[in-house]
Amino acid sequence: MTIGPSSAPPDLVKYRLLDEIGHGGMATVYRALDVRLNREVAVKLMHPHLRDNTEAAARFVAEARAVAQLRHQGIVEIYDVSDEEDDERFLVAQLVRGPSLRKLVKEHEEIPPEIAACLGLQLCEALGHAHDKGIIHRDVKPENVLLEVNESRKLATVKLTDFGIAKVIDAQGVTSTGQVLGSPAHMAPEQIDGGSIGVRTDIFSLGVLVYECMVGHLPFEGKNPAQVLRKVLDGAYPEPDRERPKVGSRWAAILARAIAREPDDRWADVREVAAAMRQELEAFGITDPRAEVYAYLSDPDSYVKAFSERLVEALKDRAEEARKRGDTQGAAADLNRAVAYAPDDQHLLHQLTSLATGVRRREMLQKAKRAGIVLAAFAALGTGAFLFARWVHVEPVLTPAFDPSAVEPTALPIITASIPAPRVTRVPRPSATPTRSLRIPPMHTVVRPPSPNGGAKTEREVRITAHPGTALVSVDGSAPVPVGFELRRKLPIGPHSFTFSLPQEDDCCEARTSSVEVVEGDGPQQINGGVRYRDARLSLVGGPPDATLDCPAIGKAVKNGETVSVKMIQVDQRILCFLSGSGIPPSQKTIMLRAGRPNAVTP
Repeated sequence: MTIGPSSAPPDLVKYRLLDEIGHGGMATVYRALDVRLNREVAVKLMHPHLRDNTEAAARFVAEARAVAQLRHQGIVEIYDVSDEEDDERFLVAQLVRGPSLRKLVKEHEEIPPEIAACLGLQLCEALGHAHDKGIIHRDVKPENVLLEVNESRKLATVKLTDFGIAKVIDAQGVTSTGQVLGSPAHMAPEQIDGGSIGVRTDIFSLGVLVYECMVGHLPFEGKNPAQVLRKVLDGAYPEPDRERPKVGSRWAAILARAIAREPDDRWADVREVAAAMRQELEAFGITDPRAEVYAYLSDPDSYVKAFSERLVEALKDRAEEARKRGDTQGAAADLNRAVAYAPDDQHLLHQLTSLATGVRRREMLQKAKRAGIVLAAFAALGTGAFLFARWVHVEPVLTPAFDPSAVEPTALPIITASIPAPRVTRVPRPSATPTRSLRIPPMHTVVRPPSPNGGAKTEREVRITAHPGTALVSVDGSAPVPVGFELRRKLPIGPHSFTFSLPQEDDCCEARTSSVEVVEGDGPQQINGGVRYRDARLSLVGGPPDATLDCPAIGKAVKNGETVSVKMIQVDQRILCFLSGSGIPPSQKTIMLRAGRPNAVTP
């Protein structure tokens, strides 16, 4: 059954509960007074049905103690946790008086993409600090993000709460309402399937959160939780820049890599996400995300108007720089986004028209050059044939006149601009006697018959990203080349093999090959890949026979003399474990795991 708000909160020895400020499927949150320090705090009190579950209560305490080690401006600080002898299970945290991100999203239908990115960048920094300590959040969503506004310093700081708490009811697997644990739309596929939870699980949820802020709705939606879960598992969501053109294809590419279905296809670390976001923000002069969010919250309407004008000018300038470098795709991306903000800007439309016209002009010139080569060859062969015929008195035979339209065009970058195509008038062939020449074998390497599928494209540009950032890629057996931030290639439509490897041999990883079908479509096709990380091995050596190393971040408890395998999703992973056993004081250990290698811990 659903647990409603408590009418009579329990009495706690050190804290006086003042009023209820939140209620969920796992706990009730109260504003409370710390009677010893005379300060207001937040007390999260577990529901009785979870408190009475021994395993859930033990996990609650273990997770709270682990999170209490975190010290970061973007994380709600944990002050205290209940003792074993306490009748209730609770934790005491910093009281944040600002609204939740969920409230902000509800009140603002269209948050500027750059403001959404400022929020996401702060969350990346908070998550990065936690991941360094071996703590995975598991439930990143707007409800667990609070906004603290500092009027004197004119800053708005994101505060992430409820770290690791979702794990405490893994034993039951359901909330008090009988629903699947967590928010279905923000859960990564591996969470739904019961797979390994890690850094990239949080990255997926972060990507969903930023998508919702930028677009105005969730990427995975349905009439019921089952439909939502199915879409998450299928990786089916509308592209953000098509749902809301103001987002633009550059932000869309960052989000696509964050919410990729396969963990190996996502960013390997939240700092990589942060670096990509920071680079894009700095292109528009945003260097302090907290100050930018404060400016937006202070007067959203005025901010949007002023920033939109500044953004359009910055997009124009960057598009012009890209055009000069020959980066037609980048120029088109910026101009298309600028048009979404200023559809009536004639100068902007002229820039976009000029860009598209230039592409078409180059296309026509390339066609003309190729056709000219063929015509010249035919002319030369025709003259030779005429002289040869007169010498040997061979009766010439008729051959069809050459049709330049049969020349296969060269693939060019796609510019998704609404510009009418130029009208081409075909001159009818004369009905006079056709040209007479010797029969010449067809030049199949130059002139091709019309495509049987009506002139469909024969190749498409692909955008390749990989993890780790030092990975190489070999396409269809070609020599491996560095991928870097991304690698763009034009490939024929059809299946291709992509082999990802490292520049040098390393026992951490092994090369990974996948087959991907390049399909027809507009814009570049995203190809995500990376090497395969070998499992790490963690063992506990020495100490009393009942010594145990409990590692919540990887969901493993290692007993004395035991070795367990740990699935790795990056080369190195720092985790926090708790050591206990007869005759040894309880302690915590920070362990650096490395893929493919043994990691032995001694008490």
